[in-house]
Amino acid sequence: MRRYELMLLLRPDLDDDKLQAAVEKVTRAIVNAGGSLSKVSPWGKRRLAYDIKHHREASYFLIHFDIEPGQVREIERGMLISEEILRHLVTVLEERGPVDELVPAAAARASDANSGTEGVTSDDTSDDTSDDTSDDEAAAADGQAAAPAATDEADASPAQSEAESSAEEERAEG
Repeated sequence: MRRYELMLLLRPDLDDDKLQAAVEKVTRAIVNAGGSLSKVSPWGKRRLAYDIKHHREASYFLIHFDIEPGQVREIERGMLISEEILRHLVTVLEERGPVDELVPAAAARASDANSGTEGVTSDDTSDDTSDDTSDDEAAAADGQAAAPAATDEADASPAQSEAESSAEEERAEG
């Protein structure tokens, strides 16, 4: 079984009784399909970013449930038929371990970078450039703008080299 999250947008003109009946209809469909409900949260009426079926507001409900992946399509088919439901969205919730088990992104990148550097000495992979300064840094220190690096025609993209050659042809013709 997988954990899913369902966001329901119901018509704003429904009475509380009909809202609850529509939500209960969906939750009953989930349970009848072999699923189990974790949480049903009413979010209340909210303004929509754009009109949906001529409505500017909708009543929002958030439902968390566990069910077999093959059963989700049947539940969605039932929601598409319902006139009370303006929109719905079912998403898979990813289970994450406790915070202690998560590896920080920087540590993960470092381990990925080190895994591909077998046989390379630490001097070859050093990014420390404090001893030597490049021409760009020296020019910037003097207050001058650094000149852009020259590129070979082989390094340029085909579209760029084609545009440059057509510009040269136009200058030659004119």
